[in-house]
Amino acid sequence: MAAEDASDKSKAKSFEDLGISEQLAETCRALGWKHPTDIQQESIPWALQGRDLIALAKTGSGKTGSFALPIIEALLKNPAPYFAVVISPTRELASQIEEHFQALGKGIGLKTVSVIGGIDEVTQMRMLAKTPHVIVGTPGRLLYMLQNMKGFSLRNIKYLVLDEADRLLHEDFEKQLDQILEVLPRERQTFLFSATMTSKVQKLQRASLRDPIKVEVASKYSTVDTLKQQYMFVPHMHKDTYLAYLLNELAGNTTIVFCCTCSNAQRICIILRSLGFKALVIHGQMSQNKRLAALNNFKVRGGAGDVGRETI
Repeated sequence: MAAEDASDKSKAKSFEDLGISEQLAETCRALGWKHPTDIQQESIPWALQGRDLIALAKTGSGKTGSFALPIIEALLKNPAPYFAVVISPTRELASQIEEHFQALGKGIGLKTVSVIGGIDEVTQMRMLAKTPHVIVGTPGRLLYMLQNMKGFSLRNIKYLVLDEADRLLHEDFEKQLDQILEVLPRERQTFLFSATMTSKVQKLQRASLRDPIKVEVASKYSTVDTLKQQYMFVPHMHKDTYLAYLLNELAGNTTIVFCCTCSNAQRICIILRSLGFKALVIHGQMSQNKRLAALNNFKVRGGAGDVGRETI
């Protein structure tokens, strides 16, 4: 069934205006979320009404809060184990989503677990056995747990979130997603978030959503309003020199440098460190523990440059 476009609504000034409870709204403000973002204003009221959602939103738009807040709001009224499953295309994104849930649910005893590759399976099985409320995972590892962990089932979940669905399908997770969807209950609420509406995403929508509401706050090529974009033409043989110059000009700021390969990311990191920059590196050839450690260090102390591949 085709998605119903959400009608324009007056802008909400607070999370309470969207239907979020005062307790949860206070948590949002404590985290520095002063006002709902555009995607949160468009999607949260529909989610609280029990509707399936297709939300087209850009990175950095507050989309994690768009699905985390309605899920936690529902948990406040009806706490249950294995309440929601969030599927994301990368391990790092899954970890970030889990951190959002933990921060928002800290005051209510919310239990979460991330089910991602690169982490010991037995450890994750023990965490799942503790019946968390929210499971955040990547398709491959989540499917592995469903197939290999005795007694583990998602047949009673109430919410399914497919985050960055276009990337999920682009990165060849389609078969794994189909297998996961087969073991989920039909009576559930589903949120599909994507940057673009591709033919594969439309196919996934038809297979997994019921009479969804479509909300959109971004065009395919738009970026968040706070992002300033500039580019420079420089001689190829002097790229590293120009990079060091720019980072020096941006001294005092936290910077992320994207590289096209893992080896180049490693090389750039070595160069920056030799020049006195506090640089960290993250790429797909590192172990998951080292990748998470690098991200945590970057959050805690910042640096002149965090160097990584775009597809980490």
